[in-house]
Amino acid sequence: MRMYEEGGVAGRGLWVVEPARRPRMPDPVRASAVRALLIVAVTLTEATITFFLAVTGSWLAVPMVFMGIAGTVVATWAVLDVLITRQMWNQRYGVVSEPSSAAAPRPRPR
Repeated sequence: MRMYEEGGVAGRGLWVVEPARRPRMPDPVRASAVRALLIVAVTLTEATITFFLAVTGSWLAVPMVFMGIAGTVVATWAVLDVLITRQMWNQRYGVVSEPSSAAAPRPRPR
């Protein structure tokens, strides 16, 4: 207990807010990334259930295989949507209108 009294941990708050390492993703990109993550998670869960149904020899394995194929197509589309949305955002809003160090110096006014 003496450690807390000598200014060790007791002086700090419950947590320390640190600045983010990278800037936050734009909202459309984050929305498509969350959507893709959920779709991929559902597809992987569906594939696991399909595997166990096939191992047990259940009649539900056949329709689940078709659902798994459709889920794989949708999950691939969702991941491509993230990449396309990110690229579109960078092309529309990613350009910074500042002269770089390689830019030619401005001519002096006469």
